[in-house]
Amino acid sequence: MSAKPGERKDQILRVLAQMLEEPRPVKITTAALAVKLDVSEAALYRHFASKAQMFEGLIEFIEATLFSLINRWTAEEKSAMRQIEGILSLLLGFAQKNPGMTRVLTGDALINENDRLQLRINQLHDRLEATLKQVLRFAVSEGEIPANLDVSAQANLLMCYVAGRWHQFAKSGFKRDPMEYWEAQRRELLSCAVAQT
Repeated sequence: MSAKPGERKDQILRVLAQMLEEPRPVKITTAALAVKLDVSEAALYRHFASKAQMFEGLIEFIEATLFSLINRWTAEEKSAMRQIEGILSLLLGFAQKNPGMTRVLTGDALINENDRLQLRINQLHDRLEATLKQVLRFAVSEGEIPANLDVSAQANLLMCYVAGRWHQFAKSGFKRDPMEYWEAQRRELLSCAVAQT
C-alpha cells in the first residue's frame, strides 16, 4: 500500500465497499479487510481509529455524492415534477451502480456495528425525505400538483418506495435490479400526486 495517506484512506474505503458487494452478506472484520488490502490490521488503524470510522467514511461518501447529484439536478431542471422523477431515478440508479453502498443505505452492513452508524443512515433517509417534501411544495407552488396534496405523506410514500427497492436489491443478493419496473411504477407514483383533488 505505497500511496499517500488520503489515497490510502480512499483505497481502504473502496475495498470495504467491494467486500460489501458479495451476494451473500458476511460480517466485515478488520482482519479480513487487512487481508484483502495485503496489509496488517495496525496499518488500517493508522488511517481510521475504528471500523465504525471506516463505515462513517462510506456514509459521508454516499451523502456527499447523493446530495451533490440532487442539487445539480434540481438546479438544472425547472419542472418540479421532473425534479421528483429525477431524484427518485437517481436514488435507484445509485444503488444499481453501487451494490455495496446499498447495504449501507439499508442498514444491513451496520448490524452489530456502532449504533451511531444506523442513526447516521436514519438521518440520511430523513434528509432525502425532507428534500422530496421541499420539491413537492415547489410543485404545489408552481401549480403542477393540487394545493390540497399532503406533501408530507407523499414524500414519505416516495421515500418508502426507494427504501423498499434498495432493500429488495440487497436482500436478493443484488439480483433484483432496483430500476426494474421503474418506467411503469414511476407513472403510478407520480400520478398519485397529480390525481389528488
